[in-house]
Amino acid sequence: MRLFRFLAPVTVTAAALVLCLPYEALPHEALPYETQPHARVADRPEPFGSECRTSVRGSQVVAYCHNPYADTDRVALHIECERWWDLDTDGAPVDAGPAMTVRLTGRCWKEVRSAWVTHQKL
Repeated sequence: MRLFRFLAPVTVTAAALVLCLPYEALPHEALPYETQPHARVADRPEPFGSECRTSVRGSQVVAYCHNPYADTDRVALHIECERWWDLDTDGAPVDAGPAMTVRLTGRCWKEVRSAWVTHQKL
């Protein structure tokens, strides 16, 4: 019990001294996480890529791609047809500039199995 009576004032004094230190005197590890540099922020890539909406009606495929970013996006429509004898197509690439919407079209002779758009950064 005597040891506790001796350590209590010492502990309170040490805590008061630490709390009275200026903010800059604290070690780097004691800083809050908001003020520490983040490695992920510097390594994050620039946003890129058009937002594309593709619709299929029968054998016709239409895709609208809007590029909201500053870099030009080269987009191309690819169509896979259902029938084995129907040729799959890869459309010609089109450049979608900043704040630009482009329309891509294609078709199969019969049914469409799938359609997708690819992106390439210029």
